[in-house]
Amino acid sequence: MTRLSQHTTDYLQRLPLFSALDSDAMRRVFTGTTEIDAPRGTILLRRGDHCCGIFEVAQGRVKLSLETKRGEEKIMSLLGPRTRFGDILLYTGEPCLVTIEALVDSKLLYIAKEIILKEIGANPAFAQRIIEDLSRRLYQRTKEIESYTLLSGTERLIDYLLSEEPESTVNGGRHVMLPERKGIIASRLNLTHEHFSRILRDLATRRLIQVNGAHVVIPDVANLRSARAT
Repeated sequence: MTRLSQHTTDYLQRLPLFSALDSDAMRRVFTGTTEIDAPRGTILLRRGDHCCGIFEVAQGRVKLSLETKRGEEKIMSLLGPRTRFGDILLYTGEPCLVTIEALVDSKLLYIAKEIILKEIGANPAFAQRIIEDLSRRLYQRTKEIESYTLLSGTERLIDYLLSEEPESTVNGGRHVMLPERKGIIASRLNLTHEHFSRILRDLATRRLIQVNGAHVVIPDVANLRSARAT
């Protein structure tokens, strides 16, 4: 197996998921980990595939999507660095329900099933970390369903902008980079492309955001958050 880079081993050791493991256990994790370079458009899993490990997104962004009967794409999730997928399939043995694709050039770490299950059996604290991680993600998924059901399109978009990791912060303004295709965000927020564009224009007209292509500036985070509450 290809030796992991120092950067990758350092990255794995900093993940909260592995904080309960000692140095010997981490070395076993390293031996079961493979680095994956995924250029934009790479299909990592297809609907119906079985997954035998955990994928950790180290760099880039991936999308989880469904295809409707009319051939349209419905985005279920967008995952960036320090997020993971595949573990639910690993524990249940069920086939994948979505197609998972790299949106941009990405780097992922694939940790083999045997390693994860061995450490769960040997380390109750690690098993607890796994349960806590899955529980947090289930809670977040429930909140997302709540937003689709109860929140307006404007509220959903504001929540998305405020939750995105900023590219930079300049003079108190937060700079957020949207995916190249805005329709991806529209689908993720359960909005039509037209409705999504109208909300962007409205927020820009109200000077709550500035939009230049895929680049969004939030001049005053507090103002945008206040608009979300009204």
